[in-house]
Amino acid sequence: MTSTHANLSQRAIALRPNLTVDRQQLRELCDRWQITPLELFGSVLRDDFRPDSDIDVLVTLADTARITFFDLDNIERQLSLLFENRPVDLVTRRAIEQSHNPIRRAAILGTAQPFYPEP
Repeated sequence: MTSTHANLSQRAIALRPNLTVDRQQLRELCDRWQITPLELFGSVLRDDFRPDSDIDVLVTLADTARITFFDLDNIERQLSLLFENRPVDLVTRRAIEQSHNPIRRAAILGTAQPFYPEP
């Protein structure tokens, strides 16, 4: 492996072929907003993921995090930039766990895969 490829692999996390995320920027975003873990669910994990698909993100916020709806919108926009300007659908684990829709709750929590910190 050339040093350029080694540097890229250390800096980037491959999400899908041709879709990577800058590891340091993701770490900084998660640290800033007290997100741990950040998980993915939906089509990004399946074979039906397309170039126009959004990226479904499930975040767990630290108990000490004081996040407003404005902050969640800001996090969603920052994640979109990290995910190469793809649309992001952001939900919090607490909101899903408290959801009155058991089918949605089971579908998301049953398929979510850790993305950061890396498993």
